[in-house]
Amino acid sequence: MHKQQAEVTEYTVSTAKNGIGSQQDSGCTPLGQHIIAKKIGGSEPMNAVFVGRVPTGEVYDATLSTLHPKRDWILSRILWLSGLEEGSNKGSNSQGGCDTYERYIYIHGTPDTEPMGIPLSHGCIRMRNTDIVELFEQVEEGMPVMIVAD
Repeated sequence: MHKQQAEVTEYTVSTAKNGIGSQQDSGCTPLGQHIIAKKIGGSEPMNAVFVGRVPTGEVYDATLSTLHPKRDWILSRILWLSGLEEGSNKGSNSQGGCDTYERYIYIHGTPDTEPMGIPLSHGCIRMRNTDIVELFEQVEEGMPVMIVAD
């Protein structure tokens, strides 16, 4: 199997407001080697709303935003990540759990009103909806994802 190492494209994203880290309940974005464990939402419309990785049947718009001002919007597609580095982003370490998969860390769509390039998430990697839909179509479960500090 041919391994592609060249950068194909680049997206501006938003990571965790709490910074970099991998501990359970830290609200941080974990670094290191990961894989795409699950792809969720491939048949859903753009701006589909997910709660607990399940589409609610809602499609995000300004009215929905006004009705639910405190919701952490997960939209369009979900790439659920799993860490590969034991004690760093997989399993646990001396501080407790640090497992990316068990922390429900995703790459997912967010409202287009949310700024990119500014850390604002609860640990996930947020993308523009058009970008996550495009990326979703190019990747497969099991593909590697390296999260690095910029």
